Amino acid sequence: MLIHRTTDPNWVANAYVVAREDGGPAIWIDGNGDHDDLHRFVEEHGLCVEGILLTHHHADHIEGLDAVRERYGAPVHASARTAELIRADGAYTGPIEEELAEDAAFELAGMAVRCIPTPGHAGGHLAYLVDGTDVFTGDVLFEGTVGGTRAPGHTDLADLKASLGRLLELPDETTVHPGHTTPTTIGAERATNPFVRHFRGEDASLEEPVTAWGEPATLLVWGPDYDGTHKALVRWADGSEDIVGGSRVERG
Repeated sequence: MLIHRTTDPNWVANAYVVAREDGGPAIWIDGNGDHDDLHRFVEEHGLCVEGILLTHHHADHIEGLDAVRERYGAPVHASARTAELIRADGAYTGPIEEELAEDAAFELAGMAVRCIPTPGHAGGHLAYLVDGTDVFTGDVLFEGTVGGTRAPGHTDLADLKASLGRLLELPDETTVHPGHTTPTTIGAERATNPFVRHFRGEDASLEEPVTAWGEPATLLVWGPDYDGTHKALVRWADGSEDIVGGSRVERG
């Protein structure tokens, strides 16, 4: 399988082109506005982009998609909820030709694609398992960390935990291609990701009093974020929990 990634310098967000072989059809996954290298990859390998898959609606993952769709004439695929949120935000103005069921399985560009429902960070978020070996996780699972639950259009932590559980059902050798920074594997995240380990009951919580978003809270997990900063799992005074950026947490 051919997989090429570009990472934009501002959001550190990823967009991908995936194909089975040179000279064949390809899938474009997400957009970050920094697409020149992906266009070169398509041209150099003689690929024909047959479809565009969107993981979720946030601007850093759909930037420049109007131009991508116009260039290739490829239909855009997304969940119904993602389509609704995109239309409300207006960051992408073109059509979404195919609204995907959350558990859809289909063939695109000669490859088997399985949709995995992964809400939490965003309503309608989908991960895409391609040919059973590579999963494109958007902003749910990254190397060493997970998606936050206070982004625009988010749902809640229960959804995020369930989404992670679905991804962790995949074989350990499955390659994870996240929405930001570098690839990893399901096995590596199961073994070392501090948030995954906490949700699986393998590591104790910190139970540290903190202030988060200006409110009293209890810090349960303190871990890395994809951009070199930190991310935190906190419990609020009402007993609910959230994944938030470390910059929103005051410790000590």
